[in-house]
Amino acid sequence: IACLVMYLFAEFDDAANLLAANPDATTISIDEPVEIPKNQHGHLQEPGREEDDELLGTDDSDKTELLAGQKKSAPFWTFEYYQTFFDVDTYQVLDRIKGSVFPVPGKNFVRLYIRSNPDLYGPFWICATLVFTIAVSGNLSNFFIHLGKPTYRYVPEFRKVSIAATTIYAYAWLVPLALWGFLMWRNSKVMNIVSYSFLEIVCVYGYSLFIYIPTAILWIIPQKVVRWVLVVFSLCLSGSVLVMTFWPAVRDDNRRIAVATVAAILLLHALLAVGCLAYFFDAPELDIPAPIIPAHNGTTVITKSH
Repeated sequence: IACLVMYLFAEFDDAANLLAANPDATTISIDEPVEIPKNQHGHLQEPGREEDDELLGTDDSDKTELLAGQKKSAPFWTFEYYQTFFDVDTYQVLDRIKGSVFPVPGKNFVRLYIRSNPDLYGPFWICATLVFTIAVSGNLSNFFIHLGKPTYRYVPEFRKVSIAATTIYAYAWLVPLALWGFLMWRNSKVMNIVSYSFLEIVCVYGYSLFIYIPTAILWIIPQKVVRWVLVVFSLCLSGSVLVMTFWPAVRDDNRRIAVATVAAILLLHALLAVGCLAYFFDAPELDIPAPIIPAHNGTTVITKSH
């Protein structure tokens, strides 16, 4: 103990001598918290870029990907690997649906809802519900349009279910795959581009399709003006979610490429909505020749049906 006390006194004497030699030196007390600047970059940030970085959450993205890699350590051919993609509760799904239906200007959908725990549960069931909603609503719309015509005979078109499923699931998976590959390619050329993970992009596209479920139900109304108003309204809501999510990721790229990327995203989104409306609800009627029914007096009667 005596040796330890002598050593401490020696340390204090050395510190006192250094302070006497340089009285202008800055001293730090262990009781005072040391403030570290939040942004220690080698260059000055442009005005407003700090808020944009916070919106993108690049630092949190790296931490999230690291934690995700730790959680998903199981091999990809096992059931446990895919079980993590469906590990969400009802409140999270409802909160993400609400965020896709009521987008907040200036807020990033991935940053607010998806990045903490991206899932496939919501996108899968939203697409499945949309498939059956469009197919059933299209058959009901065709039935109500021809209701009351004596020559019309209702025949349910079950092939619309398979066509709707192929179209919607292809859009919800292939378009995000292409967008993810494009962002990865541009990220290798422009350092400031932020690349979302493929799961995050699928999640955004899946939840953005929810607005079309109530829209498809309202498409049963046999009024073209009402249907097109609903299409425009749905496109504005879901399209704004996609723009506010992917524009921050490409804004630092070449201006023409960034605008063309966002325009392509909106164009494909609009083609899906307009294509579903035109095929399932506004399809042209086909004239089907009716069978020839012989009359009792020897003449034939030909009835026309649609």
